[in-house]
Amino acid sequence: MTKPNEFAPAWQVAEAIRSGDVPAEDVTRAALDRIAALDPKVNAFTDVTAERALTEARQVDADRAAGKTLGPLAGVPMAAKNLFDITGISTRAGSKINRELPPAEEDGELLKRLSAAGAILLGGLNMGEYAYDFTGENDHDGACRNPHDTARMAGGSSSGSGAAVAAGLVSLALGSDTNGSIRVPSSFCGTFGLKPTYGRLTRYGTFPFCDSLDHLGPFARSVRDLALAYDVMQGPDPRDHACANRPAEPALPSLNEGISDLRIAVLGGYFSTDGMPEAAAALAPVAKALDADKTIDADGIDAGRAAAFIITNCESSRLHLPNLRARADDFDQDTRDRFLAGAMLPASWYVRALQVRHWYREMFAKLFETVDILLAPATPFPAPLIGQRTIEIRGKEMLTRPNIGLFTQPISAIGLPVCAVPVFSGEMPLGVQVIGAPWREDLCLRVAGHLEKEGVAVAQAPSGF
Repeated sequence: MTKPNEFAPAWQVAEAIRSGDVPAEDVTRAALDRIAALDPKVNAFTDVTAERALTEARQVDADRAAGKTLGPLAGVPMAAKNLFDITGISTRAGSKINRELPPAEEDGELLKRLSAAGAILLGGLNMGEYAYDFTGENDHDGACRNPHDTARMAGGSSSGSGAAVAAGLVSLALGSDTNGSIRVPSSFCGTFGLKPTYGRLTRYGTFPFCDSLDHLGPFARSVRDLALAYDVMQGPDPRDHACANRPAEPALPSLNEGISDLRIAVLGGYFSTDGMPEAAAALAPVAKALDADKTIDADGIDAGRAAAFIITNCESSRLHLPNLRARADDFDQDTRDRFLAGAMLPASWYVRALQVRHWYREMFAKLFETVDILLAPATPFPAPLIGQRTIEIRGKEMLTRPNIGLFTQPISAIGLPVCAVPVFSGEMPLGVQVIGAPWREDLCLRVAGHLEKEGVAVAQAPSGF
């Protein structure tokens, strides 16, 4: 086998290491050198765990020399959003305040599962403060920059996760998604990203944002890599009350099943791309490649998004009230103001938002009686410039940050599984959401895999990296 390069898929890296074509230590050293050389341009990493990574890589090589069976991700470089607990590092969650926490005594559970499969942890990644962000701009650690154009946003809040994978600094990254924080960086940076069903993957060992909306999931440059990572992370965990008591349901085998049996439709109405040329240009080839000539105009999307806004505000602000009272100046000003707004919302609004979410979930359940997969843009526009406060949407100037999540937030509200796929129809990528019914991540990944094979959705390496 040819020695894999920095943009080789994770499965190929692991295969080369298992076969002995390349030592895991060599792959790890190359990744660390690449981070040292290129991350100053991107600012994806906040912590680099070089000593740990080399120790883990040497263990992989020793296990291979001893004839032991290596895991499916043996020697694959990975990193995690810094809201994941990483042994020996304070879990900063993008904040100034959390740096004062004692170092984590153990890794978050999903990191443990990836490590057990052989992946090598290279460090923690930049993010929006307390995950309340769509831009990737962080007052404490600096803005994370888009590898395709470093003057532009990487997207948030899992900014470092999207940027590190897109730039070829790691093969896999972990992020979180409450209102779009996996799908937005995937869209802006041109990677694949998976937001599983709410409750599918344990959140134990991570710093929370909004309990009833928080999801965790992987970023990768290929669908097979995404499925590999997803499969090894599955399984119940009683330490996370939201984690479903379901056995692992592997998605990887389904990638070769094709899509001829699937009913696929485009979400219209609220999700219409009229007046948004880049979003339309990304969605059109995806729909064509899937023969998705049916459009569904679902009702109540605005109400569903409004419910997500209120639930996010209320639940997240409650967690931070003590620090808001005692040390408000230590927050990013924009994040602080969003938490304060949530703290002042009346309880009746929160109760009503929960009622609307229940109705909204039932409405989508009826949609999935007639279709298997729904398609929608991931973002209404490609990555804006860092610091850009307003943007034009359908001929109207609007605030940039909240409207980045225009198309992701309504889907998060009801916890549906989504695979974000990258489409390069212009100078910058823009993602498309492949949305499934609850617990059907396998169908989302099947469709994404078909789009990748057809060359419609491909994670292109950025020039200069």
